Amino acid sequence: MSVEHRPSIDFSPGEHRLFRYTAVALSAVTFVGTIVLIIWILGKIIGGLHALVFPLAIAGVMALVLFPIVELFERIFRMNRLGAVIALFVILFGLFIAVMMLILPTAIYQGSQFFQSVPEMAQRGHESLSFSFPKAMPILEDAIGSIGIQSMLPGAEEATDRTMKYIGFLVGLGFVPLYLFFALLSGSCLKEQAKGMLFLFTQKRQNEVLFLGQAFIDYVTAFFRGQLTIALIMGVMMAVGFTFAGLEAAIYMGLALGLLNIVPYLGFIVGVVTVLPIAYFQPDGGGHLVMLVLAVIAFTQVVEGVFLTPKIMADRSGLHPVLVVISILFWGTVLGGIVGMILAVPLTAFLLTLGKHVKSRLPTTIWTDDVGRQLLSETSGADDRHT
Repeated sequence: MSVEHRPSIDFSPGEHRLFRYTAVALSAVTFVGTIVLIIWILGKIIGGLHALVFPLAIAGVMALVLFPIVELFERIFRMNRLGAVIALFVILFGLFIAVMMLILPTAIYQGSQFFQSVPEMAQRGHESLSFSFPKAMPILEDAIGSIGIQSMLPGAEEATDRTMKYIGFLVGLGFVPLYLFFALLSGSCLKEQAKGMLFLFTQKRQNEVLFLGQAFIDYVTAFFRGQLTIALIMGVMMAVGFTFAGLEAAIYMGLALGLLNIVPYLGFIVGVVTVLPIAYFQPDGGGHLVMLVLAVIAFTQVVEGVFLTPKIMADRSGLHPVLVVISILFWGTVLGGIVGMILAVPLTAFLLTLGKHVKSRLPTTIWTDDVGRQLLSETSGADDRHT
C-alpha cells in the first residue's frame, strides 16, 4: 500500500515576514478594540450610575491618599486598624471645624456682599456691552425675547426627574465618609480579595494582573496626592491674594479655582473666564482690579509651575502637556464629564504603561532591523532539512 506524499509548501522570506507582520497587526487591532470596548462599557455604566459612581470614586481616591497616615498611626502609636481609622477621622473633623471657625465669618460676609452686588454687576455688564456693541445688543435681546422664558424652562416631568437626580447625587455625597471609613478599614484586604477573584487564571497571569492593577493604583495615588496638595496651596494663595486685591467673594473664588486645578489647566481657564469679568463689573471694580486679579492668578501659576509641581509631583505622569489636554478632553467625553476629567491623567499614564508591558511581551525579532536576515537563515535551514 503506497502512501501518497503531498508536496510541502515553502514560503519565501518576504512571505514569512508578511505573515508575522499580519499576526502582529491583528493582535494590535484586537488589543485596541478590546480596550475601546471596555472604555465604552465603563462610560455607559458611569453615565447611568453617576450618582453612585462619583461618591465611590471620591471615597476611593481619598482612601488612597489617606491610607499611609493610617499605617503611620499603626506603626508609631501601636494602634489596631480600627483605632487608627477612628483617630484619623477625629483629627480630620477637628481640622474641618477649626478651618470653618477661622474662615466662616469672613466667607459669610463676602458671600452676602457678592449677592447684593449681583444686580449692579449685571447692570454694568449690560451697559458696557451695549456701549461696546451697540448694533449687536438689540439683535441679541430680540433673539432672547423671541425664545421666551417659558420655552426655556423644563416641563413638570423633566423638572421632577432633574430634582430627583440632584437629590440622589447629594444623598450619595453624604455617604462619602461612610465609604471612606470602610475603605480605610479594609486596607490591604482588598488586594487579597482581588487576588482570590483571579483563581481561574494561572499564577503567572495572576501576577501580571496584580502588577498592572498595582501600577494603576500607584499612578492614581501619586497623582492625587500631589495634585490635591498643589490645589490646596494654590487655593489658599488665590483666596488670600483676591481678598487683598478687593475681589468680592474672594475666598469662594480662590478656593474654587485652586481645587479646579486637580484637573490640569482647568483652574486657570475658569479663572480667566469667570473671575476677570467679576473683577471688572463689580461696583468698585474696573481695569485696575482686573490687573490685580490677573497678577494674583499669574503669580500663583508661576509658583505652581516653578516650585510646586517640580517639588511635589516631580513629573510623575511623564505626559507631554499637549497629551494631557487631549486626554482630559477624551476621558471627559467618554466617562461622562468631571469624573473622566479628574481621572484623565492617571488613566492615560496607565494605558501607556500597559502598552509598554504588552510590547515587551511580543517577540523581539519583530522589532529588530535584521528580521529579513533571521527569516532567511531560518528558511535556508528548513530547505537544508528538506533536502
